[in-house]
Amino acid sequence: MEKQMEKGQMESPWRGEAGEGLVAILPVVVSVAAYGLLFGTLAAQQGLSPLETFLMSAMVFAGGSQFVALDLWTTPAAIWTLTMAALMVNLRHVLMGASLAPALANWPRRRAYGALFFMADENWALAVRRAAERPLSFTYYAVMAAALYVTWTASTTTGAVLGSGLASPERWGLDFAFAAIFLVLLMGLWRGPSKSLWPWLAAAVAAVATHQVVAGAWYVLAGAAAGTLVGAAMGGEE
Repeated sequence: MEKQMEKGQMESPWRGEAGEGLVAILPVVVSVAAYGLLFGTLAAQQGLSPLETFLMSAMVFAGGSQFVALDLWTTPAAIWTLTMAALMVNLRHVLMGASLAPALANWPRRRAYGALFFMADENWALAVRRAAERPLSFTYYAVMAAALYVTWTASTTTGAVLGSGLASPERWGLDFAFAAIFLVLLMGLWRGPSKSLWPWLAAAVAAVATHQVVAGAWYVLAGAAAGTLVGAAMGGEE
């Protein structure tokens, strides 16, 4: 009886979900730390202090829009320009949140809203893949989100502290880490040619075409919208 109780405790849902969430996010965390250092270094070169870099990462928590903000950074900062740029880049989160909503349907509203704040491309992709296999638990998602959040804020702040010490981050391959992690996540979402090929192709064509004719980050939204529409149309045909 005691052995059965001990076995039941070792296999408790909380511990299992937490451990699986940590294992799932760990490879992502390594890459996020790499391009977090890159962002912090670039932020320091733009004149941001480590504290300012930390506050941006903690409150915005969106790597893509933060990199865009650095490209547009001026002194004093053009708040309206930065806000609109961040909005364009992050409009894809509306579609991402909608795709994740069914997995959060049974969560308390407070937890679901909190999950959406901490939603990034990386843990969104892992959460969607998890939800396709079995119900997405709050513990699994919370562990992933916490690990990602702490890593991003810590690595960007560290990069800002190091500053000129990483004057040429491309020598260390940090500039490729951003692309590498998304390639890995993309392959993890591949569900075969019949389900994934046409939405992905539509997204790629729309994004490239928009990038060629429209200035700014509208290609992000165009690609996301095209892929979503094609995927929805294919789903309706099944």
